[in-house]
Amino acid sequence: MTVQTQDPQKPMATAPQDAAFFSKHGPKLIALAFWLVLIGGYAWYYQAHHLTTEKAILQIVDLLNSPYGPLLYILIYALRPLIFFSAIALSVAGGAVFGVGSLFNLGLAVIYTVIGSLSSATLAYFIGRFFGQGLFKEGVGNGPVQRYADRMRHNSFETVLIMRFIFLPYDLVNYLAGILRIDWKSFMLATFLGCVPGTIAFVAFGASINIKELVMGKAPMFDPKVLALGVIILILSIVLSRYFKKREAMVPVSALKK
Repeated sequence: MTVQTQDPQKPMATAPQDAAFFSKHGPKLIALAFWLVLIGGYAWYYQAHHLTTEKAILQIVDLLNSPYGPLLYILIYALRPLIFFSAIALSVAGGAVFGVGSLFNLGLAVIYTVIGSLSSATLAYFIGRFFGQGLFKEGVGNGPVQRYADRMRHNSFETVLIMRFIFLPYDLVNYLAGILRIDWKSFMLATFLGCVPGTIAFVAFGASINIKELVMGKAPMFDPKVLALGVIILILSIVLSRYFKKREAMVPVSALKK
């Protein structure tokens, strides 16, 4: 009768495995913990000060009315994806602060917003690239996200441009592009071309109103010329989005692989 004894060296074999795991995933775990602390801190501040979206916008508007307002605006916009703050609300606020008074000011507000938008897209792209390798395997699943993932792999520029024009969630596209590790230059060019019409429309809307009166529930006074410009650009964006959506629906994924 033989008695099996446990190899005294066997428990020690898990140590190298644990070390390898933390060596491979440690930076991601630390970054994820920092991100969760940041989101948790923002949520705590939001609740502790009884903030609403309207109050948060008013605080941002007050903060931007300073000599360093444009730089603060671009920085806030760039960091916006970390706390999932609305890009549309921030664009409207930028128009209300920087775009009032003349077409020159409106142009500056658009430039600030485009810079901030591209910065936030870059940040979200590299976050997705850092955390998401291997999340979406090619050809696995038939959902809309997987379908666009396959398209983005094989036709990056055109697909991202279409996704911008049909107003898919801005940060979702950014994170997905990073997760799929598509070409960054193609992604940024498509993002720039695709977001400019919508940016002009939302900034023009913000420049045409008194945002503080709007947030406080008062009927704001509109600048008809600036508002008309925003409406025209928005209609143009919608027309382009419908055109590209129909065109995109007619192209099968298999055709993009050829």
